[in-house]
Amino acid sequence: MKRSLTIAAVQMVFRPQVDQNVALITDTIQRSAEGGADVILFPECAVTGYNRDFTRIRRGDIERALARIAQTARRSRCNVLVGSPTFAGRKRLNSLLVFDRRGREIFRYSKVHLTRRDRQTFVPGNKLALFHLDQIPCTAMICHERRFPELVRLPVMLGAQVLFHPNAGLDALEVSKTKHRGRDGMIVRAFENQVYYVFANSVGPQGDGLWSAGDSKIVAPDGRTLALADNRRKAVIHARVDLSRAGREYAIEALRQPAFLRPYWKSMLAACKRQLK
Repeated sequence: MKRSLTIAAVQMVFRPQVDQNVALITDTIQRSAEGGADVILFPECAVTGYNRDFTRIRRGDIERALARIAQTARRSRCNVLVGSPTFAGRKRLNSLLVFDRRGREIFRYSKVHLTRRDRQTFVPGNKLALFHLDQIPCTAMICHERRFPELVRLPVMLGAQVLFHPNAGLDALEVSKTKHRGRDGMIVRAFENQVYYVFANSVGPQGDGLWSAGDSKIVAPDGRTLALADNRRKAVIHARVDLSRAGREYAIEALRQPAFLRPYWKSMLAACKRQLK
């Protein structure tokens, strides 16, 4: 098992067309992989952009876009996590797709806790995220889900050492300007679980007078910020992470004490495992 990874987080300015976003995504994968990245995280709904009418997006366009991204992951020999709308029958979900170095989709996490905007189009997912990148157990949440710590704590109890958090913020400009130097995202998730935290956000104007604050970051298990983007420009940030430092100490201790909770934790973890099958 690898004991370190070079992780990239991509801060995107969304384009109006799917093909434009996919061209940016595939070019970034190639360049980042050439620069030594093992894993690349893109924002929520990176394939389409977020402030748009998702009912007008066709399944075929999404499938072709994801196929191009998978092919680029395979050619670049790099793990890729990318946000995109997905389909389950007639239902739409807000998902994060995980492609391994061979371009295989190895996991699909769909946002469980939806915003009011999400609920106009998407249905909620019904499982937590737990997957392996180069044999390293990882987890994920999407945007608004930073408010629900159990989505992280339970996968960390099951072994996750890295948390990926794709985001697509929508705020008034005056609010967006205040979100910098760690004030967006949720770095406490790194400290309280003793894991690495990777946050990839959109940035800049999103239409309808709304903005996204950027502030993409990679945070160590002790809460130190290893890489940080600004709240104005597109960027690709990198950090080499030492997995021996992601010991999950506090999550493991929570399984032990208080003793009366032990059987309930075990029951919840068993339920999580069943959903992952």
